[in-house]
Amino acid sequence: MTLSFFDQFMSPTYLGIPLIAVALTLPWILFPTPSSRWLNNRLITLQGWFINRFTQQLLLPLNLGGHKWAVMLTSLMLFLITLNMLGLLPYTFTPTTQLSLNMGLAVPLWLATVIIGMRNQPTAALGHLLPEGTPVPLIPVLIIIETISLFIRPLALGVRLTANLTAGHLLIQLIATAAFVLLPMMPTVAVLTSIVLFLLTLLEIAVAMIQAYVFVLLLSLYLQENV
Repeated sequence: MTLSFFDQFMSPTYLGIPLIAVALTLPWILFPTPSSRWLNNRLITLQGWFINRFTQQLLLPLNLGGHKWAVMLTSLMLFLITLNMLGLLPYTFTPTTQLSLNMGLAVPLWLATVIIGMRNQPTAALGHLLPEGTPVPLIPVLIIIETISLFIRPLALGVRLTANLTAGHLLIQLIATAAFVLLPMMPTVAVLTSIVLFLLTLLEIAVAMIQAYVFVLLLSLYLQENV
């Protein structure tokens, strides 16, 4: 029983071919195609308003140099939100529960922000490793600590997204299994469990959106330090 709970996180294969590529391609197919018309339907208008508001909030603390990342960060957030939301549907696979995928997104983007900082303003980028006014005996220790914290950032990005989505999916499956088992024995308790399951599903929808936003927000904060 314990192993079956984690079967949902295994990458599905068909004839030995991993289907994670199909799961990663599906969100781009669902996005509406751009139109040259001045007025569109309500869905595309709402989506455009949401993207504009998010981009404005995301780029507010950044200078003009960081605005070049607007398209990439906005596309990444929409991509993650769509993957997380589709993973809540029955009989679907959530690629963002795989640590390898999340690290594959986090490490190159984090490394790009570090390289930009080292190239544009190396003194300021290296200055983050040593706070101003540090006592001389503590300088080697603080440099080691700040360097370790710098390299932990991509790991924290990937693990945070993986852990939150994995925990949510496990809770949903556990409560759904409990409701199914209790239904013939204690219908009243099963109904109450189903209500809890419904509320938890609403919470997981919020978590799916919030975690995508936090992932991109932290990347923008890392970018802010280096531009």
